[in-house]
Order: sequence, then C-alpha cells, then structure tokens
Amino acid sequence: MSSIPDWFWAAVESPREEGTVEVDECDVHFLAWGERHQPGLLLVHGMNAHAHWWDFIAPQLADRYRIAALDLTGMGDSDYRYEYDADTWADELAAVADAAGLGIDTVIVGHSFGGRIGLHAAVRLADRFAGLVMADSGIRDPDDDSDGERPSVGGRPVLYPDADTARNRFRLQPPQDCANGFLLEYIARHSVMAIDDGFAFKFDTDLMDSMSGVSREDAEADFAALTLPLGLIYGAESRLFSGRTLDYMRQLRAHDFPARALAGAQHHLFLDQPLAFVEALQSMLDELSTAT
Repeated sequence: MSSIPDWFWAAVESPREEGTVEVDECDVHFLAWGERHQPGLLLVHGMNAHAHWWDFIAPQLADRYRIAALDLTGMGDSDYRYEYDADTWADELAAVADAAGLGIDTVIVGHSFGGRIGLHAAVRLADRFAGLVMADSGIRDPDDDSDGERPSVGGRPVLYPDADTARNRFRLQPPQDCANGFLLEYIARHSVMAIDDGFAFKFDTDLMDSMSGVSREDAEADFAALTLPLGLIYGAESRLFSGRTLDYMRQLRAHDFPARALAGAQHHLFLDQPLAFVEALQSMLDELSTAT
C-alpha cells in the first residue's frame, strides 16, 4: 500500500467534540467540528454506515463551518428502535443540529441513504435548515431496473471471534473497489462493536425490514415539495447514479438545480476522491449560499 498522506492524519487528529441527544426515547450519537458562530453543515451517512465516515472530510471544512455528523438510530453508536421511519430520522437531524449548536443557516449534506433522509428533513423541517446537498443520492426513473442500495442483512448479527477478524470482513455496499485502502481500514476500525460472545458490525440487522416512509413514491413526493436550495454531487462512475437518474430528477422538480459529476469516483465518492469531493462540496456550498 502507498504511504498514507499527511492530509489524512491532519484531519483525523484534529480536535472534535462528541455528544448524544435524546429523540423519542433513543440516544442519538454525533460528532462536531469547528466554531459555533460559523455557518452550519450537517453530514448524514449512508445505509449501515456511521458518523466516522466523515472524520477525514469534516475537518477540511471546519475553518469555514460549524459541522456535525450523526449516527442515525439503528446505525453506528446510536440506539436501535423497534421501528424506524423517515419522520423520526428527520427529527434526529434537527435535534443533533440544535445540540451541536448549528444555526438555521445549516445545509444538510447526505450521502446515499443519508441524502434521502436529508431530503425528508429539508421538506418536513424547512424552517430549520437552509439547503440540501445530495451526494450520489437520487431518485431513479421507475423504468430503470438497476439494483438499488439494499444490503443483504436480516436476522441475528454475524458474530466474529475478535475485532480484527470483523474488521477484515468489512466490505463496501454496493460492492466496489477503492484505491484508498487506508480510508477503508480507518472506517472498518470504527465499524465494529463487542456484542454477546463476539464482535459484530454497528448496525441493526432488522433495520431494512423495520423502516417506513422511504419508498420511491415517498422520495418523489418530497423531491417535488422541496423548497430549499438543492445541489447534487455524484460519482461519474457510480453504479447507483446515472445520467438517466439526473434527467428524471430534473423532470420531477420545477426549479433547476446544480449537479456535478465527480471524475474518477464511484458511489462512495468521498472515499474514491476525498480531496476532489471537498473541493466540489465547497464550490457547491458557495453556489447554494447565493440562492438562499
């Protein structure tokens, strides 16, 4: 493996805060960076992921923004629920924004499934947020029969005998290669928890069968109802986001929105091109700020 770049160490070793906030009788875990007087960014991870996916992204923007990244309930270090729904997840975003000291100028940045929840929060709580950036997150044409991001999980969690064995089994979903192995190793280290007589990954294996409000129809309704400024960044080589997806989204929305294809990036675009993603996101945020 090539040497780990200095920018990575500077990012993951930068100061950050950690906290929890209660939402509907469950604790929601979050991380935060930057000064409280700065404009807000709320980072939302994808399915079965967690806040630490943003550890090497957020600090690169913390000189200009107050940033928080949360673990949606059912994932990461947040509590599990018997049932999950888009309304409650949206309320979690608002509660974390409040607890972390993010103002009403806060822009939500959601990757994949996090973009879907960010979209619902931006519609349900439009007075609390100022904009939305969806990162390789979209609404596919109903005639597009490509597979979506639906990990094959369910039932009891797979138990591994030790943490190292579990970390070595970490894989991206949907499957893709990633040249930046040091980023995968970092995420894997934060993705494992001790449970029962072994170690498992940090997500509720019943989540996929226990959630509501996230169907294609729900997403289309939210997208049509969105009034906040919107931006979109997607991987030019993504299996989950295509030109057809972008065209369909433009048909659904009365107002145009900026969209950027990130060269050399697949679905997990900020793992493939972390520095280019930061640059693209900063440019997008600058553009959206003129629309507020």
